[in-house]
Amino acid sequence: MADSLPDCRALAGRPRTRREALKAVGGGFGMMAFARLVAASAGGGSGQSLPQPHFTPRAKNVIFLFMNGGVSQVDTFDPKPMLETYHGQPLPTGAIKTERRTGALLKSPFRFDRYGESGIEISELFPHVGGCADDICVIRSMHTDIPNHEPSLLMMNTGHIQPGRPSLGSWLTYGLGTGNRNLPGFVVLCPDQPTVVGPPLWSNAFLPPIHQGSYISDKAPRIESDFDPERLIPNIRGEAIQGDGQRREVDLVERLNRFHLARLGEEAPEIEGAIQVMETAYRMQTEAPEVFDIRGESAATQKLYGPGSTARGCLMAVRLVERGVRMVQVYYAKGDPWDAHADIFDHRKNARDSDQPFAAVIKDLKSRGLFDETLVVCGTEFGRTPVLETGGGGAGGRVVNGRDHNPFGFSIWLAGGGVKGGMTYGATDDFGFRAVENPVHVHDLHATILYLMGIDHERLTYNYSGRDFRLTDVKGRVIHDIIA
Repeated sequence: MADSLPDCRALAGRPRTRREALKAVGGGFGMMAFARLVAASAGGGSGQSLPQPHFTPRAKNVIFLFMNGGVSQVDTFDPKPMLETYHGQPLPTGAIKTERRTGALLKSPFRFDRYGESGIEISELFPHVGGCADDICVIRSMHTDIPNHEPSLLMMNTGHIQPGRPSLGSWLTYGLGTGNRNLPGFVVLCPDQPTVVGPPLWSNAFLPPIHQGSYISDKAPRIESDFDPERLIPNIRGEAIQGDGQRREVDLVERLNRFHLARLGEEAPEIEGAIQVMETAYRMQTEAPEVFDIRGESAATQKLYGPGSTARGCLMAVRLVERGVRMVQVYYAKGDPWDAHADIFDHRKNARDSDQPFAAVIKDLKSRGLFDETLVVCGTEFGRTPVLETGGGGAGGRVVNGRDHNPFGFSIWLAGGGVKGGMTYGATDDFGFRAVENPVHVHDLHATILYLMGIDHERLTYNYSGRDFRLTDVKGRVIHDIIA
């Protein structure tokens, strides 16, 4: 390594220090800034062979559709006739303790219909998803630990209620690598930074830096005559130097990094990660603009997804997994838009934005021959109470038909990737408050996702700070009943 240093200095104009050398490589700094946003995964990103799963996987990729804010299960995927019967009355089992003041039972203002041969009951809010009922498995007995957004979002994404743990996508790329060395292994899509937590939800934490999720902010209109996909990815190209000149600059930075690594005389995962990230960022210049450019899709495909940023994110997610990206997460919007403290009718707009593109993911994966190998997860961080919230929600504390947070029972659904379609699993009580039949904790969901990807959740570990860590901590069970 030391022998190569004179050549590096000559190429960079003979700076005296490594810092000056890096500063001299000005043309590549746009790409270097972008490299901080991008992470290639082990194996596929480094040119090495991919890590091998523990057993034959059912799925190769994951698309996680995330309805951040807390979706009401009794208004979407968990119908409760008893709410009709006891509407306006106190909960017969006694008052429940939630974050805010609550009152009488509140029936759902939305009609439920049976869909498909399976006859799964789904709210009128999701008619397009209802049309895919025979392809999905609705888990109606999810539960989590804390009734606040931050810890519940962290739990659903990282398996722990506090920041500092690797995300699901990071564990997947750590365990399996990625199928495309020109793209990140884990991509997060949203028009603006989602939720009040932000980057810790897709962090690599103590895993090697190459497993950090790549957040892409999609603020552009869905269809625009002068749309440029490179607007979605800042600094995807170096403005000063292109082609061979840029390649030489990247090679220079790598040689400097490796020289520094040799001088340290010890393992430095941050430097190794930076080298691999830089290489991936360089290669992304050729593939990323194309994959994010949906103008090449047919008019029929565009119509299938419909308008809006959620539709755009869903279509991009399918295009990314088609090209080998291990996991793509699509958040609905900035903040916590499903957080219906003031009025449950706010769900109508959110569902109108989400229903068609969510169903389109299933249909499009089928048309591309990817449905059986792609696991689709559609979820939220917790549910909502079956009783009316009476204070603390909405602007100025105004509450009309609001529901408070409910971590004790909520619904998610899965499709493709080895999951049985046309079924429901588990149940909440008669009023939809608490999971009582086949309860499924977030650790169980994570264990099942890893299992479908060919990973034993108890064996996927990483030694850090004197102990072995895993996504499911010391818990988690695989839900074999929902696996085909």
